[in-house]
Amino acid sequence: MEGKWLIADRDLNEREGLKWLLKTSSIPVTKILLAATYQEFVVGFEQEKPDVVLLELDMISKEDWSTFRDLMQIYDPILLLTSAEGTFEKARLAIDMQALDLMIKPFSATKVKTAFQKALRKQKAKSQAIGTRHTPAYKDISYEALLISQAVAAENYHLAAFQTENSRVISTLHSFLAEYPFKDAHGIFALDDMVVVLFKETGQQLTEHCQKALRKWEEEFSEPLAVVVHKGHSSSITLNQKYLQTRKMLELTYYKGYRQVVEFGYSPDWVHMDPFLAPPEQRTWVDMLTNIDLEKIKMWLYDEFLQLNDPYPDPGLVRIRLTSILAQVRRYMKTYYLDENETYEQEYRYIFNSILYDKVLYRTVQNLILYIQKLFIGAQNSVRISKQDPIERGLTYIEANFSNRHLRLEDVAHYVDRNSSYFSHLLMSKTGSSFTELLTSIRMKEAKRLLIETNKPIKEISTEIGYQNSNYFSRMFKEVTGVSPRKYRMTKVDMKGSV
Repeated sequence: MEGKWLIADRDLNEREGLKWLLKTSSIPVTKILLAATYQEFVVGFEQEKPDVVLLELDMISKEDWSTFRDLMQIYDPILLLTSAEGTFEKARLAIDMQALDLMIKPFSATKVKTAFQKALRKQKAKSQAIGTRHTPAYKDISYEALLISQAVAAENYHLAAFQTENSRVISTLHSFLAEYPFKDAHGIFALDDMVVVLFKETGQQLTEHCQKALRKWEEEFSEPLAVVVHKGHSSSITLNQKYLQTRKMLELTYYKGYRQVVEFGYSPDWVHMDPFLAPPEQRTWVDMLTNIDLEKIKMWLYDEFLQLNDPYPDPGLVRIRLTSILAQVRRYMKTYYLDENETYEQEYRYIFNSILYDKVLYRTVQNLILYIQKLFIGAQNSVRISKQDPIERGLTYIEANFSNRHLRLEDVAHYVDRNSSYFSHLLMSKTGSSFTELLTSIRMKEAKRLLIETNKPIKEISTEIGYQNSNYFSRMFKEVTGVSPRKYRMTKVDMKGSV
């Protein structure tokens, strides 16, 4: 039984000596890796995932001890330790790590070779256990029945899916579940991102058994685990259909988090959520950001995302909605030149990736709140050094006040502390449009939304977007869109109804 070995020791002579003893022994080895520092050890370990680790205990600092223990628990290599200190504390640490042996320096070649043989026997035992475990004891069930749509019914099986937040520990989870004393288990299947366990429907207290397995996992490992139990009694659907329903239900971890067991017996459905911010919501965000109102932002995000209940919206739509919010934050950054700061830019990319890929919603929301808080500090500093973009601030002001029928270029120029003629020049240079054209564009965009989404009369819409005369509004609307407000509404509503 060949395997990879990783030898980690700060002393070059010790490393080379241990490597030479291993190569000249009868131990079958495919690859020997060496590490001179703890950082090199971690990198080599995570890249190669060796079967046996021979490590100098003294190279691990107190700060690194916790991460080292977690690493060993998750990947579970055969562990041999060395140390220059023959103290009770070192022995206790070796016992705590369930090391196969602790060798105190200076050690003899005989002692080292004996430890090597111990590791070889342990490796063979683990290999045999894995071979026995993976022997198909459930010959009537295959991966194909689970993963491929077939006409055959699912018989009477319940299905439990176990998923860790970090997919790299799936093999460890599979080993853990294969050794766990489940009752009535009828198949264990390791997939890329989860482990599926089948149970006969005659089994009792399935959810309770899964909860006990979850607690046992948490006692041994630090990696968060979520469990979904499909207890539908219908044998009219295939095993593959039950698996697909369970996979979909696992997406609830996005809302509920990990470290829990969720039981269901139905096909989960998502409800629709508008993935984009409506213009009134955009104005709300402009106001909250402009006024540096962090508390209001917190309440808005909490109410919008952390008070959701079953049936939940499609997580994909929630992620898009969060990116719509991030677009408003991005504009705020540009207003104060914060996008030119590399630290803010790196954190912005981190938040963007959190929105797209983070598996738990509340974590993304908290990250976003903390980031906005940092931006507010940066913006206040930017104000103090008078490094503000007058055009971005002016556009923000126009969007927040377009419904004011008395809004003038002079008002906006005064707000950004610029001469009106100079500000008009800047506006045209940067946007390619005059103040009147920009204001009209914003008003018409809101008018289109109100015409489609509400039943408000044309006159009311005209007043709401800043026009005192509804006839003038209708004329302007037709110049921009080519049709009257009434015809626009009829056409869009008809199109919406025919979809």
